[in-house]
Amino acid sequence: MAETKKTTATKAATSKATEAKKVEAKPAETKAPAKTSKGHKAPKDINRLEDKFNKEIKANLMKKFEYKSIMQVPSLNKIVVNVGVGDATEDKKRIDEVVEELAAITGQKPIVRNAKKSIATFKLREGEPIGVKVTLRGKRMYEFFDKLVSISLPRVRDFRGVNKNSFDGRGNYTLGIKEQLIFPEIVYDKVAKVRGMDIIIVTTANTDEEAYALLKELGMPFSR
Repeated sequence: MAETKKTTATKAATSKATEAKKVEAKPAETKAPAKTSKGHKAPKDINRLEDKFNKEIKANLMKKFEYKSIMQVPSLNKIVVNVGVGDATEDKKRIDEVVEELAAITGQKPIVRNAKKSIATFKLREGEPIGVKVTLRGKRMYEFFDKLVSISLPRVRDFRGVNKNSFDGRGNYTLGIKEQLIFPEIVYDKVAKVRGMDIIIVTTANTDEEAYALLKELGMPFSR
């Protein structure tokens, strides 16, 4: 009887130890993604200006132009930043300098534009690099526009607003910048040459009037 009791106790202890190991080996439970009250996944973090556009500006434009559908409301489509580098024909390092600066300003790697044909007068050969370009969309586009109107343009000397007549007749706006130094990412002491740039703001607006209203709502400081 003593041996039977001892054997039973041993089996019970072994069984408990096995169960304990199973509990330890059980993988931790993973939490489901956060959801909104409607059961959808929580939205990703968006730019302050994009959030303002969705929550306020759309409604303002709907009322102003009496659109029948929210889909008619104009919005930013893309922003293209161009920098000409004519002196790259004399020193190829100039292109690398501009690429680095434009990448810092926009947060996106630029592409190099090459000459489509040779021009003897300017000692330019077909295929040689002559400029740098960045095309911004989505979050980066809104971040760049927000920085442009709230930080960079106010740093222009004797700034009195941008020209409101620089629309192209199809709802797009072109802005010329004389110095890259107005952007906070550029360190003056590290600049090899002061350069200008063209900023083309492409919208979905059908008319310049609608595009003007959109950009003004977004904070573009037009001159009076």
